[in-house]
Amino acid sequence: MTTAVPAGENSRTDVPLCTVRAEVSVPVDTGTGPVMARMMTFSGLLDGREHLALVFGDAPGPAPLVRVHSECLTGDVFGSGRCDCGPQLQEAIGLLAADGGILLYLRQEGRGIGLYNKLDAYLLQDEGLDTFEANRRLSFEADLRDYRVAAQMLDALGVTSIQLLTNNPDKAAQLTASGITVLESVRTGVFLHSSNRRYIEAKAQAGHRIVLTDTATA
Repeated sequence: MTTAVPAGENSRTDVPLCTVRAEVSVPVDTGTGPVMARMMTFSGLLDGREHLALVFGDAPGPAPLVRVHSECLTGDVFGSGRCDCGPQLQEAIGLLAADGGILLYLRQEGRGIGLYNKLDAYLLQDEGLDTFEANRRLSFEADLRDYRVAAQMLDALGVTSIQLLTNNPDKAAQLTASGITVLESVRTGVFLHSSNRRYIEAKAQAGHRIVLTDTATA
């Protein structure tokens, strides 16, 4: 299901240019077999972090499908059931491998608070707080992620218009404000089960475009 996202005004006054630093071909596991992707690093990113782009298929077309995915070591690598990050990443890789597009992997663990702080937030969630409340209890904003670096990376790849694979309207809003035209917002799946229900409910209450069902699988 897709929903249109207003493009707004394209202004790059607060988004300096960056450049592709290196490019290497990497076989990426899609769950059904490896697919080659071009993995790229960048110089001149605003926050100085080591963000990556994976480009699937031929050179990006006029409005490629793009997934902006924030790093989640616990979910992406270890398969933690406390969130839906791992399944969202695998879904995105499968779609991009099949149809072409770009995965931007941003090193913004725990909505930008870092791995150790995220695990501290887990302890607070075990006491009853939701994921956003826990971040605030630790004296952080609910979500510190800055998607201007994603706009920088897209610009370095020569991409100014995209279809954005996300349920999070803040991603589209920040990219639009940074000069990227979001022609369409394509919803991800809802990977709901009993261990992550409170997490997904909190995201839905925060404005993510998620339709919850009455039941969750084990």
